[in-house]
Amino acid sequence: MAIQVVTQDDLIEFRLLLLKDLKEIFNTKATPVKKWLKSTEVREMLNISNGTLQSFRIKGILSFTKIGGINYYAHHEIEKLLESKSVKAIPTLFK
Repeated sequence: MAIQVVTQDDLIEFRLLLLKDLKEIFNTKATPVKKWLKSTEVREMLNISNGTLQSFRIKGILSFTKIGGINYYAHHEIEKLLESKSVKAIPTLFK
């Protein structure tokens, strides 16, 4: 087993490479979110059935736009629905 000595210069070089990699990760643009989603995309996103999605439409829980027989859902409406159903955790539960 060979012994490898790590010098201060090696650590500085590693730091610079790590910082460069982190800058690349943070500077890359996130994939743009689609503004309008089809029913299949919404069902996959929420992990719900077609019947549940239909129920959301009928009850007015999730607004949609119908064009040519295809239902489209605004991404921000789905996010709003998820936030409205959010349940706050009780921090004193396990004290």
